[in-house]
Amino acid sequence: MLARIHSAAMVGIDAVGCEVEVDVGRGGFEKSTIVGLPDTAVKESVDRVRSAVVNCGYTFPHTASVINLAPADIKKEGPSFDLPIALGILFGQGLVQSEKLGETVIIGELALDGRVRSVKGALSAAMMARDEGFKVVMAPAENAREAGVVQDIAVIPVGSLTEAVGYLTGQLPMEPVVVDIEAVFAEASRYEVDFSDVKGQESVKRSLIVAAAGNHNILMIGPPGTGKTMLTKRLPTITPPLTLEESLETTRVHSAVGALKKGEALLATRPVRSPHHSASGPSLVGGGAMPRPGELSLAHNGLLFLDEFPEFSRAVLETIRQPLEDGSVTISRAAGTLTFPANIMLVAAMNPCPCGYLTDPKRKCKCTPNQVERYLGRISGPLLDRIDIHVEVPSVPYRELSDKRDGTSSAAMRAQVVGARQRQERRYAGLKIRSNSRLNSRQVRQFCQIDEFGQNMIKQAVYELGLSARAYDKILKIARTIADLEGSETIAGQHVGEAIQYRRMDRNL
Repeated sequence: MLARIHSAAMVGIDAVGCEVEVDVGRGGFEKSTIVGLPDTAVKESVDRVRSAVVNCGYTFPHTASVINLAPADIKKEGPSFDLPIALGILFGQGLVQSEKLGETVIIGELALDGRVRSVKGALSAAMMARDEGFKVVMAPAENAREAGVVQDIAVIPVGSLTEAVGYLTGQLPMEPVVVDIEAVFAEASRYEVDFSDVKGQESVKRSLIVAAAGNHNILMIGPPGTGKTMLTKRLPTITPPLTLEESLETTRVHSAVGALKKGEALLATRPVRSPHHSASGPSLVGGGAMPRPGELSLAHNGLLFLDEFPEFSRAVLETIRQPLEDGSVTISRAAGTLTFPANIMLVAAMNPCPCGYLTDPKRKCKCTPNQVERYLGRISGPLLDRIDIHVEVPSVPYRELSDKRDGTSSAAMRAQVVGARQRQERRYAGLKIRSNSRLNSRQVRQFCQIDEFGQNMIKQAVYELGLSARAYDKILKIARTIADLEGSETIAGQHVGEAIQYRRMDRNL
């Protein structure tokens, strides 16, 4: 007897519909075969399913059975097919009947005692089910809140194979999961750190406000102990709140790689990823035989912090150049090409020399000029061009460290950032951009008009610093952001002057 169960297969971060066909034979040897490009985890599901079915009190067929995962030309990965295969075997034997199978997408891994374990990609599976017209998604109880954020589809949480059978046969009524998205955002969007903890560094805070307001990449250069890491950890506290659309985009990436915390429904704050400088290229941008998202995609709509920037392999750093420009990562393999989102704000930090004290007024640098040159040369000019803001982080004087007054708070800084972002949203309404950093060359000419005084300032900077055409556009974008922070629709000379100051490290690097 043949049974058909609807499920989902992950391709990158997207889910595609997959039909699990189970043909329970009437004779032959006791052997079940899985076809349809299964990986090792899928092939091993037969043994898990057999134990789960028997331990739940059902009969496992002692005949030759064929399990087909269609479409057969898409590679199937992971244990999420355990539950649909087990249900297919039960329905294929005629042990149970249900009219709900045709409207339900089912995912879940089975334990040997029949418990249903969490799987990756539950959010993507729910989105696919809704888009393809299904009414119900049956998901592991641990993934139910994650899938439940998708509107217009019922998510049924199941904890065991017995519960799944009971719901499908109508013997066990179960209510779908309801997620209060507003409550999730209110509960999770709180921070334990604040910029008021940072003594001094007000000029650096100003540059971080500009970076957050326009989603500009930023490079901080300074001796050890000046607060570069401390400032970066507090940067998310001034970024604009995630919209629901951005949250779903980001959560989908984390769901696909199993990075969500147990019971977490949504990412309500912007993600911050900080890979070690020993990270490989595929771990940073994504890759593998079956391409998976890397750190850039996990930081989508958030921050990617690269501490000890020159210590990263130069070949690894060069792989992030294209994603920084395009806001996405494209990975090509023989089996096909996948594109992952990577709309990030890059925050990099580095010392000015190998020993770290080149710019420290109180400590003597022990590095030779050649050592400093080789150290700074690890960052290529094309990569540096893609970092909008370069800012020096000086040592903090004692009088500022001992000052009992709080520094500028995150709330005050965030109010400026949110106001600037709101002006950008109104200006770019109808366009596929959300911030000044994503303006293309044509849009820069349209939205970043400056007066003659500003043009003369940029002209002089180009001659003195040898700026590239890309750096020229970066200055205009930063000036546009500074004007937005001041509530000005026109870009004045002082806005251009401040923007040029943020490119002054070009002459050193």
